[in-house]
Amino acid sequence: MRAKAPCDSSCVYARLPWLFCLLPRLCPRKETSVQRVTVTLPGPLCDELDRYVADRRYDNRSEAVRDLLRAALRDGDSSAEEGEAMGVLSYVYDHHTRELASRLMHHHHDNHALSVTTSHVHLDHDTCLETAILRGPVAALQAYADGVLGQRGVKHGNLFLIPIETQAHSHDHGHGTAPHEHVHVKDSF
Repeated sequence: MRAKAPCDSSCVYARLPWLFCLLPRLCPRKETSVQRVTVTLPGPLCDELDRYVADRRYDNRSEAVRDLLRAALRDGDSSAEEGEAMGVLSYVYDHHTRELASRLMHHHHDNHALSVTTSHVHLDHDTCLETAILRGPVAALQAYADGVLGQRGVKHGNLFLIPIETQAHSHDHGHGTAPHEHVHVKDSF
């Protein structure tokens, strides 16, 4: 394997290229999109991060920080409204609220093209939990969620968006070759 040129004269690869031939997974020049970033945190914030890592059973801080950063970027990205997404809308409502069940059903039917599936669970005599799996343009999913979560009688709710892209493919699935689409999850919008 031919060694790649170092980034600059201070690059570890330039000083110890033989090491990376023996241990290629350690090579900083390896073709990858992962980069090392150093973050300095105050002690109490670092303690909170460690509790977060332990509570959610992450293997390390990096995994937790990556997930937190993805969520922050996803939630704060105004350009996301132009992207495509899968959405998970979950909400709790009081089914005794006048005509709420009917309003929700009409809202679902009016937006049926966005719906992949829904699930309904009775939590107690008065309260229901519904989860809708959605797919479509981010702006349409957000409008759909706003139409549900803004209803009188809906107590708790959240829309979780997962950035996706659709790619055309043509390969054999065991019954001949036919063009079709695959959904691929993206890291961000």
